[in-house]
Amino acid sequence: MMLNKQSVLSFSLALLISLLFSTNTLAQLSPASAPVPPAPTPPAAAPKPLVPSLPQSPSDSTPDTPSAVDIVGILRKAKSFNVLIRLMKTTQLINQLNSQLLTTKSGGITILAPDDSAFSELKAGFLNSLSDGQKLELLQFHVISDYVSSSNFDTLTNPVRTLAGAKPGKVELNVISYGGSVNISTGEVNTTINGIIYTDKHLAIYKVGKVLLPMDFFTVAKAPAKSPSLAPEPSAKAPKPDKEKTLSPDSSESSQTNPTNENSGTVKITAYGKWASFILGIVLVTIITT
Repeated sequence: MMLNKQSVLSFSLALLISLLFSTNTLAQLSPASAPVPPAPTPPAAAPKPLVPSLPQSPSDSTPDTPSAVDIVGILRKAKSFNVLIRLMKTTQLINQLNSQLLTTKSGGITILAPDDSAFSELKAGFLNSLSDGQKLELLQFHVISDYVSSSNFDTLTNPVRTLAGAKPGKVELNVISYGGSVNISTGEVNTTINGIIYTDKHLAIYKVGKVLLPMDFFTVAKAPAKSPSLAPEPSAKAPKPDKEKTLSPDSSESSQTNPTNENSGTVKITAYGKWASFILGIVLVTIITT
């Protein structure tokens, strides 16, 4: 009986030791659990463009190299920009823009392009009345001397500098963006950007509703105000000559001496009267005494 208990106890210990050994072996063979990776953060949303894209806008596959850009070709593909293309060629502004794009390494240019209908709203004969220099200035006024993406118009500082240069009060372009639209004011014309014609990393072309006319074309040099002149003193009117009586030099002298002669005659008559009265008195006395 005692032997049976010892054998059972030995068997139990052996079984317990084998279980422990198998548990450690399995724990060592099982791979460690990999750490749970953190959830990826969603990429920041791109700023919403303030200007809508036109149907003629290029796709994302448009090459970004400036050498591949043809401004005239882009405007022709967009259609309804024939007047702008003609003016760019006659003023040779297109050569300046192409060379600027080829040499630029950072930045670029932004073109505000009015279509043919915008030019048709100008006063009849307006373009023909401009000199070659004014036509060039008019087109340069439509080119911002930096690249502005469709979502960065609200970052511009007014007045916005254009290729027309800086002329305070004459050539100033003010851009105001609010409510998902971009408004442009020149002081003479107010309009909006209607859509994107083309955009890449160095060139952006936007369609505007009107031709941007600078104040320089409407500034008229004012003549200096004249100082108020004093009223002339009234001059003494010369007596009008008597047309009925024409006096000779002799008659003028006689007219000056006549009053003296008349006065002397009056004195003589008075003296004669006194003597006559005296003599008459003496005669009367003599008659009475005799």
